[in-house]
Amino acid sequence: MGLTTLTAQAQDLMVNAPKIDKKLRTVDSLALMRMKQVESLEDPAGDLYQSWTNAYVHYDISKPKEYKIDLRRFHMPCDSRVVTSHYGYRRSFRRNHYGTDIKVYVGDTIRAAFSGKIRVVADQGRYTGYGKYIIIRHANGLETVYGHLSKHLIKENMTVKAGDPIGLGGSTGRSTGPHLHFETRFLGEFINPEKLFAFESQDVRGDYYIFRSSGKGALVNERTIVGGEDVAEVEETEKTAESQAFQQQRKERANRSMVHKVKKGETLSTIARKYHTTVSKLCSMNHISKNKTLRPGQIIKCS
Repeated sequence: MGLTTLTAQAQDLMVNAPKIDKKLRTVDSLALMRMKQVESLEDPAGDLYQSWTNAYVHYDISKPKEYKIDLRRFHMPCDSRVVTSHYGYRRSFRRNHYGTDIKVYVGDTIRAAFSGKIRVVADQGRYTGYGKYIIIRHANGLETVYGHLSKHLIKENMTVKAGDPIGLGGSTGRSTGPHLHFETRFLGEFINPEKLFAFESQDVRGDYYIFRSSGKGALVNERTIVGGEDVAEVEETEKTAESQAFQQQRKERANRSMVHKVKKGETLSTIARKYHTTVSKLCSMNHISKNKTLRPGQIIKCS
C-alpha cells in the first residue's frame, strides 16, 4: 500500500515537473528582459550609433534602408496641447524649422518623451539657437531635443524614464516668447514630430513608425513576436500587458481635462473662442459666474 502511495506521489511530481520548470524558465526570461532594459538605458541604441558624445553633433552615419521605431511608452514632454509653430519652412524667417513648438509658460515642467540617457545639457546663449537645451538618446533609436528651457533639472549621462522631469519651460535663446521647441531625430536625420505624435490629443499616431531612408516613412500598429517557443510565450504575456497598459494610457489621456492658464487681460470670452466652446460651458465646468474676474495664472478647465 505504501509503495503504491509513493508511486502515485512520484507520478504526480513527474506530471507537475514540466509546469514548474516552465514557470522557472518564464521567471528567468522576465529577469533577463529587465536586465536588457537596464542595459538599453546605459547604452541606448548602441547598435545604431557608433559613439557617445556630450557635444552637439551632425552625424555622418550610414542609415538603414528601413528601421522600425517603437513609439509605445511615449510621454508628452509637457502638459500643454497647443502647437504654436509647425515643422517646415518658415517664409518669414527664410529658414527651415526642424521641430514643433508647443506653448508653455516659464517654469512649466518639461519631461522626457521616452526612457533614455541624457546626451547633451547645454546653453547656446541668450539670443541664439536653442538657448538652454537638452538632447536625450533613446533605446528606440530616436534622439529628442528640448529647447528654450529656463532651467535644467538633470545632468549629462544620467538615465531617465519616460515622464521624468528634465527641465523647466522658458524663452531662452532665439525665442519670441515662452514655448518648448521639441525635435525628433533618427541618426541625425530630422523627422517631423507631428508625424509621430498628436499633441492635441497627447497621444502617439501609431505603435511604430517605419523609418525609410527614401524619406517615405509609415505608421503601423502591429506587434511582432520573435524568439524560441518559451521566450515567445513570455513576450506574448508581456506584450499583452503592455498593450492593455498602453490602451489604458490612451483612455486616460482622452479623458484628461484640457486646461488653460490665464494670462493678463484674458477674459472668459477670449478663452471660450480660443478653445471653440462657450462662456456658459466654461462657467459650468469651473463653477464660476459669467461676471467672474479672472486673475493671471488661474487655471481654467476648457473640456
